[in-house]
Amino acid sequence: MSQNAQESNIKPLNRNMPDLGWSQIRETVMMLNLAVAQIEKSMSGGDDSVTALAESFTSVVGNTEVIAQAARSLPEGEEKSTIEAHCKSVTERVQAAIIAFQFYDILAQRLSHVSYSLAALAMLINDPKKLYNPYEWFGLQEMIKSKYTLDADKAMFDAIINGASVEEALKISEEYKTKAKEKDDHIEMF
Repeated sequence: MSQNAQESNIKPLNRNMPDLGWSQIRETVMMLNLAVAQIEKSMSGGDDSVTALAESFTSVVGNTEVIAQAARSLPEGEEKSTIEAHCKSVTERVQAAIIAFQFYDILAQRLSHVSYSLAALAMLINDPKKLYNPYEWFGLQEMIKSKYTLDADKAMFDAIINGASVEEALKISEEYKTKAKEKDDHIEMF
């Protein structure tokens, strides 16, 4: 993604004294590249945090198992029951956190798609041969759609392309996700 952004690099003009070379296209490409850079920076920072959390949870699970194993050797009684109950509770909470990580993965995947799409859009806008070619725009849209793996995201894409507002598309996506969850009663994997 950042390579695509670099390929569309253009030099800004002096904003205080625009001349005949000033172009809203050039300015748009620079703003798109800024958005790509911000997304990529956010994603790399988030990845580091999630990695640290995953390592912490792995350690917690290991320590909980050691405690549970030690509790099994205790004689039956209130202390043993309390330790086993707390170990079970910790394990359940860690499993809930792991499910939350799956949603982070979906978020990271979506941000990656946005970054890639913005970089591709910047390249298209920056190329005068492609800018006014409807087939290039259609190709860009099809490429973007092909990157989606979640059906709810594909439904949102189709809604936007067919003229829905952002709010309408989000509602359609949410309804689609709800119906799929009710039908399958599981988390949609990607």
